[in-house]
Amino acid sequence: MNIAVATAADLADWAVLRQALWPHLGLDGHAAEIGQMLADPANLANFIARTADGTAVGLAEAALRHDYVNGCQTSPVAFLEGIYVTPDHRRRGVAGRLVAAVEDWARARGCSEFASDAALDNIDSHRMHAALGFAETQRVVYFRKALRP
Repeated sequence: MNIAVATAADLADWAVLRQALWPHLGLDGHAAEIGQMLADPANLANFIARTADGTAVGLAEAALRHDYVNGCQTSPVAFLEGIYVTPDHRRRGVAGRLVAAVEDWARARGCSEFASDAALDNIDSHRMHAALGFAETQRVVYFRKALRP
């Protein structure tokens, strides 16, 4: 398994992996977002996991957040924006290796905390985070009310 910084050469595979994680956007939307992310390497980290034959089987995307991050005490904080491993490669250490790459990136930028989030009902993600050493800090439900003019 090879974990490497994602580049423009990874765009097609990267977009497919993102589509599996966030299906609402579409491949063109993901390609556009990838272009924006590649333009900000100082604040964004993107890693692709590939098998020995070059097949893309996972991704991790992270950002430096300078605003308040729930449960954290410092700034900036490395934040795991997204992680995905193809179902046939789960439980093989791929997510752990992707997270380790993000941790190295974060330490190199002076971060002492690494945060993430997951939907309240995404129990598989909760378990993965715990297995990778994350500790739950808060549970939140956000509310919104539209204001009439």
